Order: sequence, then C-alpha cells, then structure tokens
Amino acid sequence: MARRLLLCLVLVLATSFGGCVGSFALNGRASDVWTRTYQLSPGGEIRIGNTNGRIEVEGVDGNSVEVRAERIAKATTDGAAQELLPRIQIDEDVKPDRIDIHTARMSGVMIGASIEVRYHVRAPKGAAVHVTNTNGIVTLTALSGRVEAHTTNGAVRGSDLTGEIEAETTNGAVNIDLATLEHDVRLSTTNGGVTLDLPDTAKADVVATWANGGINMNGVKMEMTEQSRRRVEGRMNGGGHRVELHTTNGGIRIRSRGERTDS
Repeated sequence: MARRLLLCLVLVLATSFGGCVGSFALNGRASDVWTRTYQLSPGGEIRIGNTNGRIEVEGVDGNSVEVRAERIAKATTDGAAQELLPRIQIDEDVKPDRIDIHTARMSGVMIGASIEVRYHVRAPKGAAVHVTNTNGIVTLTALSGRVEAHTTNGAVRGSDLTGEIEAETTNGAVNIDLATLEHDVRLSTTNGGVTLDLPDTAKADVVATWANGGINMNGVKMEMTEQSRRRVEGRMNGGGHRVELHTTNGGIRIRSRGERTDS
C-alpha cells in the first residue's frame, strides 16, 4: 500500500513527460534493457526520438538495424523505482524502408522520481538518420547517409561522417568531424560553441556567424570574401559545398583534421 501511495504521488498533475525531483533524494533505482533487430532496405530511414537520455548511432556494414535501449527509473526507494519502470514505453513504427522508434510520453509531472532512456543504435552506414532529443547528448559515428540531429539540452557530437549533416542544439556544443566533405553542412547552437573538423582538401563555401564569441581557424587555409565583427565568409580550395555555422553565445572553430585533438 505504501508503494502504491508513493507511486500515486509520483504521477500527479497530468502534463508532460519529465522529472521534477525537488528536494527528494532519489536513492532508489531500477533498470532493464529493451532490444530489437530489424532489416532496412538500402537507402532507408531511421528515426529515433527521445526525451531524457542520450542517443548514440553507429554506422556499420550490412542492412540490419540493432537497437539497444536501457530504461532507467529513479525514485525515493528501489521499490517505487521498480513500479515506475514498466511505465516507460518505447513505441515502434516499422516499414521496410523506415524504422521509427521513440520514447512514449508519460502522463503526469513526476515528483520524487525521474526516468531516462539511453539508446545505442547500430545502423547501416548509408541509411538516412533523423534523431531528436530534449535532455541528452546525441552522438553519431561512421555514417555516410544524410543525418539530421536535434536536441535541446545537450551536445551533438559526430565523428568520421561523410554525408550531408544538419545538427542543432539550444544549450550545448556542436562538434562534428567530417572524414570527407561531399555534401552541405549546417551546424547551429544558441548557448555553446560550434567546432567543425575538415580534411585539408575539402572544397567549401563557408558562412560562419555569431553574436557573442569569435572564430578560430586552426590549420585551415581559407580565402576570405567577407569578414566583419560577427560574420565570416570564405572559400576553401576554391569553394564547393556550402558550410553554414552559427552560434549566439559561443565561439566557432574550423580545424584541419590533422590539427585535431581531443578538445
């Protein structure tokens, strides 16, 4: 009975999915792992949507999509967390050319509890990938298809990418490493920095804008066509694909991959 009363307290005030822990000490924890494997037709699309927790997408050979999602519930006791765990639902909409996985919204504002889902996805390298998050980091690795990545509170990080990319966050950094530049690139944040690593041979028309911050070009040769206090335009290796970089409060870095460090 005590557990049921606590769970009722947790799920009062029906509004949106989230966590409001206040002064409660969330010493209780419960978790499980949700796994699925699908087949995706060549050139297909993968969509992952989350609210609290990270999303990682790794490009691999083949046509299989493997999704591993760790569901985590926290509450004041282990028992309350265990009762909350089954309420974390993951919805699937699967077609041969599109796989849509997202964390279902839970009714109620949580008092004295929080929930999180951590996705790790192994996807065909050439698939189109669209990920959206609210509170959590997005990580993208070794993908060659078109990528769209959006989060609100968290960073977007990409490494060894070769496809068209659009990455955006509000509170966090955007750090993208391109193995080759073969498509347009758009990177944007409001509160945070933007870093783009490019090969020395990349051909690009670059537009970088910021409000409070500056720009640093480390090891990159660029012919400037416009330069002002808050805007830079230039061409790398004679110009080519369009590269747009924007931040409001933060700096912009364009680096040669040869100059890259872990920072």
